[in-house]
Amino acid sequence: MRYLKCLLPVFISIFWQPIFGQAFDEDVEIEYIKSIYENILVQSSSYDWLHYLCKNAGGRLGGSPEYAAAVAYTSHMLDTIGADSVWTQPVEVDYWRRGNVEKAKIINSKHLGTVELSVVALGFSPGTDPLGITAQIVEVKNFEELEALGEENVKGKIVFFNRPMEVTRLNTFHAYGAGVNQRTAGPRNASKLGAIGAIVRSMTVKYDNVPHSGATSFKDEKPIPAVAIGLKDADLLSKIIKKEPKTRVNIQLGCLHMGKRTSHTVIAEIKGTEKPGEIILVGGHLDSWDIGEGAHDDGAGVVQSMEVLHLFKRMGIRPKHTLRCVLFANEENGMFGAIEYARLAKANGEKHIAAIESDAGGHTPVGFRMDAENSIAKSSFAKVQQWRSIFSTLGVWDIQPGGSAADISRLKDQGTVLFGYRPDSQRYFDFHHSRNDIFENVHKRELLLGSGAMCALVYLIDKYGIK
Repeated sequence: MRYLKCLLPVFISIFWQPIFGQAFDEDVEIEYIKSIYENILVQSSSYDWLHYLCKNAGGRLGGSPEYAAAVAYTSHMLDTIGADSVWTQPVEVDYWRRGNVEKAKIINSKHLGTVELSVVALGFSPGTDPLGITAQIVEVKNFEELEALGEENVKGKIVFFNRPMEVTRLNTFHAYGAGVNQRTAGPRNASKLGAIGAIVRSMTVKYDNVPHSGATSFKDEKPIPAVAIGLKDADLLSKIIKKEPKTRVNIQLGCLHMGKRTSHTVIAEIKGTEKPGEIILVGGHLDSWDIGEGAHDDGAGVVQSMEVLHLFKRMGIRPKHTLRCVLFANEENGMFGAIEYARLAKANGEKHIAAIESDAGGHTPVGFRMDAENSIAKSSFAKVQQWRSIFSTLGVWDIQPGGSAADISRLKDQGTVLFGYRPDSQRYFDFHHSRNDIFENVHKRELLLGSGAMCALVYLIDKYGIK
């Protein structure tokens, strides 16, 4: 009996791990994850990668030569850091080109004369002839006001959608979500009533005169020229309409829909040592709008995702599961990269146990949002809550269910636990989809701290599982 008692601790130590899961020592993990952060803060190449991506490829709409340059560069770097395999996944995308002409002006105002307005074309807007379109402008705050005007008051006119983002919403993404439908659907709703053009107040909370682009869409409606306008000029236009209800505006655009092009999602992975058939995905979208450099949206997410693989290679961490970095094509103007990736994952019987996407800028990390099918959502969230104190020591405190990110959301119905990385949101829409989204507006330390948060989450999921 004494002999058996002596063997009992040995028996438990040998068989506890595979039966009940790996023992969790919070203090040990805190110290190890701090070493991950230290490694990133000293040795990461991601800020240099971002510089090259922004300055050498620049704004990179799906299907463009700039996007092809980004594919070549990121593929090369992922191969250079020692990923086990790197490949690209082709996808057909709609290629829209901005052109060299983007102008709008108030015509012969009694109070102001002719005034140039700060505008950019919205993605998928058609162009105009060289003289542009000129018409009376009508202002609305929402679709209800547009419908109330009716076809008799809209036909042949330019509709001005002038609903600001709600500054009282503490989370700027919530404010954006509440207002962005006037950009995505406003022009087509105006077209239904016979409008010949549309102007949309930019989606930003920074009061300047820098217009912010983004996609608009037309279905069966006739596409009409559509532009975003800077906030100061939006307010100027609103004031002059109140004084002169028959104010006329001219819009000139050189943009053009170029048809289908083959683009590519970039994929790299490190094979798992124990469960190579189970994938932990990290990713962002490689495309961006073309008027800036796509630094925050989503160059930051691209290099943070690449850094996860690089960190594991640098520190000699051999993951149990396969770690896969996916740089999605075409998020900004179609989501076809994510759609094709999810389709092929399902067709090939791939098992993604978790997917983490960074697509909210390179600012200071705050936390993660989680999403999953109902059957696994509760258990996976409970698992992550066990690590809350680890993350809180790193300043990553806000881990909540509800939402993830656009590209990885396509994997939800395949049983994947989804994580959307969340940095501080207050300054993101100062830059989003504008010429201000440049490398110089990304703070190196904030970018690297975000990489640390993503690496820490991947490390814990890989070691302890997620369900």
